Amino acid sequence: MKTVFQKSLLTLALSALGLSLPLVILALLFMDSLYYETNSRNVRHTARLLFSALPGDSLGGFFENPETDPPRWIGEVPAPYRLTLIGKDGAVLADSRLPPGEMENHGDRPEVRAALAGAEGRARRSSESLGSELLYAALPVYDPSDGEGVRGVFRLSMEVPDFRRRTAGAALPFLFVGALLFLAALGGLYLFSRSLSGSFARLVEITQSVHSPDTFHRTISSPRLISDTGEFVSLEKALKSMAAELSSRIEAARAQGRRLEAILDGMSEAVFAMDEKLTLHMVNRQARVLFGIDEGLDPGSLSLLEATRSTELEEAAKAVLAGNKPGELEIQCHTAAVQRRFRVFASSLARPEGKPSGGRGVVIVLGDVTRLHKLEQVRKDFAANVSHELRTPIQVIKGFAETLLDSPPNDKKQLYHVIKIIEKNALAMEELTNDLLSLVSLEDERASRPDMEETDLEQILQEALDSVGLQAGEKKILIRLRCPPGLRAKLCPALIVQALANLLDNAVKYSPPSSRVSLEAEGKEGELVISVKDQGIGIPAEHLDRIFERFYRVDRSRTQDPGGTGLGLAIVRHIALIHQGAVEVESHAGEGSLFRLRLPLRLA
Repeated sequence: MKTVFQKSLLTLALSALGLSLPLVILALLFMDSLYYETNSRNVRHTARLLFSALPGDSLGGFFENPETDPPRWIGEVPAPYRLTLIGKDGAVLADSRLPPGEMENHGDRPEVRAALAGAEGRARRSSESLGSELLYAALPVYDPSDGEGVRGVFRLSMEVPDFRRRTAGAALPFLFVGALLFLAALGGLYLFSRSLSGSFARLVEITQSVHSPDTFHRTISSPRLISDTGEFVSLEKALKSMAAELSSRIEAARAQGRRLEAILDGMSEAVFAMDEKLTLHMVNRQARVLFGIDEGLDPGSLSLLEATRSTELEEAAKAVLAGNKPGELEIQCHTAAVQRRFRVFASSLARPEGKPSGGRGVVIVLGDVTRLHKLEQVRKDFAANVSHELRTPIQVIKGFAETLLDSPPNDKKQLYHVIKIIEKNALAMEELTNDLLSLVSLEDERASRPDMEETDLEQILQEALDSVGLQAGEKKILIRLRCPPGLRAKLCPALIVQALANLLDNAVKYSPPSSRVSLEAEGKEGELVISVKDQGIGIPAEHLDRIFERFYRVDRSRTQDPGGTGLGLAIVRHIALIHQGAVEVESHAGEGSLFRLRLPLRLA
């Protein structure tokens, strides 16, 4: 692409060259014509003078008797002139340069024919005998007796150097001066073109600087670079004013865009804005995170369906475009390998004012209610599980209490049996209540807890073992304790004892009589690992992912189930989390279970 400077310089240079060359050629042609015309008049004038100065009888006698010797004065004609006497039959009778016998008949020469016809003849041509350019002037020689009949021709010629050869000596200075003039003209054209292109470049610089505030202020405040031409000065002032206003509006629009982008990116909801073809043109950060859209990907290259893979969202957007009122709905989407539930609000984007068609669109806002939905489900499950766990002991207590009120047994032993049943169910309710309170306390981050302290692990393991010693003794189950001497960790002793007691209690409950249970602790790679292993009934693989949920039981229909609140393993899990650790399980049905508590030896 050519610049203004290049085009203007080339155009002006070619124009100057195109105008000067014809003028030079015309001048040369005119000088050439003037050169030969001047010399031709000179020859004619000289011929007349010479002819009038000669005695008429000498010419007349020679033409009367051409066989006599030519007049002596013919040989005295000085160069560059040449005199030729020609008879009326065209034969050369005498010549100042060559013998007449060596010359051909000149009757066909135009100047000779004109002279023989009684007129003054003239011509310009190359002489074959001399090999040069000659100018000819021919005069008729009349008979002196009557003065009318032409007896011959008096022809004077002059050798004229060629105009180009004549001017060749002056060509070099002429060309040198011409080159200097051309360079001077070219320099003037260069300065003019540079000034013109500089003016346009300055105007372009002003218009381009509006996109950058720093560049714009530096450009506006810099000295004026264009010429002092009135039109350019006025144009620069007007353009600066327009550019300043445009830059201000652009900066305001950018600031507003940044504020809007910050607001949208700060929202916890996912926001999609799209045109009437459902092609996205704006996606906030939360939407990119939830639906796995790359940060560097232009949303304009995606449709709503390609970005969300949800036909329900697409149908909601189409419904809004069809003119339906904005509405809310709940949908489920599979995003980032997670099934989520969203509350969706879809609304139309208004067509820009003054635009008769197009410009419509849809904005969709998705609120992630997955956690709320799960919490609601947990609340419902919790209420159902607590009701289920309390119903049986309450009904038993209520039934036996009514029995005691309606018909008190007379037998003291029978009365004791009924009271023991009531006590057992009351203790079950009390245990459930205590576990619920314990679990709520562990889940509440604001609840006060015992301080973490450096503790001897062997002492904690022994305390947990002692809490189930009586129960294990009744079933003749041997609990083996293994712990390296001096193993210590920073933890909450009461909570760890509670967690181990729950694990040991389950191990004893679900192990057959006369079996073995092991309780081991070891420290490796900055981690404390406490294991509880039994030889009990084990846990089927399909239940391993859920056994740490509250009130979850592997099989509620088992008649041999020794009971429990269903909260023990949930309590163990929360105690591990409080210690920045985790609990693991390995088990197979009929092969026993292995529970591991993995805790850091030094809390962060």
